[in-house]
Amino acid sequence: MTVFKSGDLVVLKSGGPVMTIDTVNTDIFDDSKITGVLCAWFVGTRLERVRFDHSAIEPAQTETVVTPQAAAPQTSVEYKAVLDDMVDAMNLPAEPAKPAAAPRKSKRAKAPEQNDVGVAASVRVN
Repeated sequence: MTVFKSGDLVVLKSGGPVMTIDTVNTDIFDDSKITGVLCAWFVGTRLERVRFDHSAIEPAQTETVVTPQAAAPQTSVEYKAVLDDMVDAMNLPAEPAKPAAAPRKSKRAKAPEQNDVGVAASVRVN
């Protein structure tokens, strides 16, 4: 019996699209007994998810999953230069940390002295 786990690629034994195992459901009393496998795949941009019996699926063949990609077109010189500059900028060493400045003391208003209060009280405005 094949052991399935989340992330495995599978297909139905009867055929169909390659699917990814989302969840392997097991018996609540026996974790070695698989009760179902939840698989997910895309049909265009729509996500499909269905539960299958574990005996109805099999591992997907590697050669059917991985398709050779066409050679990438040549990258323009300007674009390559921009990418090289970005890589260089990301690989620059971090700037050394500046020493922390000493905390500044706040300047508080001074309380008026006795003499100042007396002068202010003795001034009259006519």
